[in-house]
Amino acid sequence: MSVLRDNINSGPSELRKILKNDFCVAPGVFNGVSAILAERSGFNALYLSGSGVAGNMGLPDLSVTTLTEVAEEARRIAAVTRLPLIVDVDTGFGETINVIRTVREMEHAGASAIHIEDQVLPKRCGHLNGKRIVPEDDMVLKIKAAVSARKNRDFVIIARTDARSVNGLDDAIERSREYIRAGADMIFTEALESRSEFERFASEVKAPLLANMTEFGKSPLLSVDEIREIGYRAVIFPLTAFRAMLKTVENIYSDLKKSGTQRDFMERLMTRSEYYDAIGYDEYEKEDRELAGNNGLS
Repeated sequence: MSVLRDNINSGPSELRKILKNDFCVAPGVFNGVSAILAERSGFNALYLSGSGVAGNMGLPDLSVTTLTEVAEEARRIAAVTRLPLIVDVDTGFGETINVIRTVREMEHAGASAIHIEDQVLPKRCGHLNGKRIVPEDDMVLKIKAAVSARKNRDFVIIARTDARSVNGLDDAIERSREYIRAGADMIFTEALESRSEFERFASEVKAPLLANMTEFGKSPLLSVDEIREIGYRAVIFPLTAFRAMLKTVENIYSDLKKSGTQRDFMERLMTRSEYYDAIGYDEYEKEDRELAGNNGLS
């Protein structure tokens, strides 16, 4: 893949195609270079987690990031990858009127889909206790606003419900049905606690479903094949790479502080040539030389 020539983001229509004809597997990315590496690994979509954006800034996932910050990260990612990007927009950054602006900003940033959740602002991580959810009617209004605000009809609106951990499975299923009736294209069922609960959702909610395989949470870690077999259309792995990166960085800093040199762990580092290859360093130089040689004229 040419970093400069072939990285035009495929956008919402490609995500629609994947959801209809294939199965969407979207690893969590947290900046442009992680998106490039995910694409090189062969995934067919990407996911930008609200927790990942906050964590990358050294902040907790407690609605402390802004629409502008999340949109800018989405923009940087979409600019360097061909893969469709699903973006977590928490509760829509406010009430119904805020959701309208959120959708338009995310479309403009190059996202292919967003998911909005039915938690009370400020929200909490979906796999922690103490969550609160808004009345069903309030979330329905947000979904209708999101659907009406999009300019590209292929832009995917995903409704996330956190009701399972608050009011139980039956309420989560009923809410999901209402969210589909309100116009949501897909349902994200958060914090299900067993394979049988995933199976019941797939049986009783007749809509495309997205599963969240986050680590150290309430849900069992099902494989892609298992989730597809149950009847879901997509799966995200929000913070897998981010957690791995943090653990690696922590260990590297610790070892560097102890030994005062990197000589003993060079094999644990991406080489300069590997890094330059990933970001297309030589291609940028080649482009610059060609433009200079032509004096910018065709």
